[in-house]
Amino acid sequence: MSNVLIFAEASGGQLRKAALHAIGAGQALCARTGGQLHLAVLGHGIGEAARAAAAVAAGATVHAADHAGLAHGLAEAAAPVLAALARAVGATHVGGAATAAGKDLLPRVAALLDAACATEVMAFAGEGTAVLFRRPMWAGNVLADVELTTPIRVFTIRPTEFPVAAAAPAPGAVVPVAVTLDPAALRTRFVEFREVKSTRPELTEARVVVAGGRGTKGDFGPVEALADLLGAAVGASRAAVDAGWVPNDWQIGQTGKVVAPELYVAAGISGAIQHLAGMKGAKVIVAVNKDPEAPIFQVADFGLVGDLFKVLPELAARIKASR
Repeated sequence: MSNVLIFAEASGGQLRKAALHAIGAGQALCARTGGQLHLAVLGHGIGEAARAAAAVAAGATVHAADHAGLAHGLAEAAAPVLAALARAVGATHVGGAATAAGKDLLPRVAALLDAACATEVMAFAGEGTAVLFRRPMWAGNVLADVELTTPIRVFTIRPTEFPVAAAAPAPGAVVPVAVTLDPAALRTRFVEFREVKSTRPELTEARVVVAGGRGTKGDFGPVEALADLLGAAVGASRAAVDAGWVPNDWQIGQTGKVVAPELYVAAGISGAIQHLAGMKGAKVIVAVNKDPEAPIFQVADFGLVGDLFKVLPELAARIKASR
């Protein structure tokens, strides 16, 4: 039997949406291996997050590691706790979402467990209990089925590729984890957290995303106006970020964030493969570009050849009129 341990990420005492996708992936993996599902919630003041995890994990055990030394999400502090828990529950698979926290934490856990690690997993493949990890290569143009041959296998999943875990008819059990941690012994320390405050939804969790690229020429006014009208998050291509027009946390693509909203509006974005790797999972893609040969039109469900500075205001006006 192959038990599965999933890192269920919490922030501000709340379970993150990405964690629900990771739990869904854990449930799918347990269905293949026949193992038991275990969830790990780490942090300080995480009671509500642990209960939220239990509510979507029928038959699973939620391990709540609540300690002041885990309050700020330092991977160096959390990795030994998660590795020890993996050994304690007999986990052969340890995973979590490929968020900033997951990408920092899980490779450290793999090193502590002397385990092979697969990142950005999009699906589980293989026959029966012999699980292969399907992950992208070359900006998603190639998908490889990777076999991990160590006794314990560590992985991160792309939240956009796995369904959210559904509410369970009966919640799972929440078990406290004894944590022995000396923050003074760590080689890293928490200095400060500068939160980017916005009334817009989080980019990776938004139902609608309006993104701009080089074609905005640095003027994101029409992009932001349309986004605010739609209650959407604002994103950008790497070209716009590298030019210093918008913040780094707006970047979508292979070296930015991966999103899969219900609606993605790409304005002035050519559609380089690095950008497509971060948004082609969107359910509906709308592209606005002056170049009729722009690669973005090859993946768009709806495309309009035109100047975004004319098209977006007209689109906003039509939306307002329809309300």
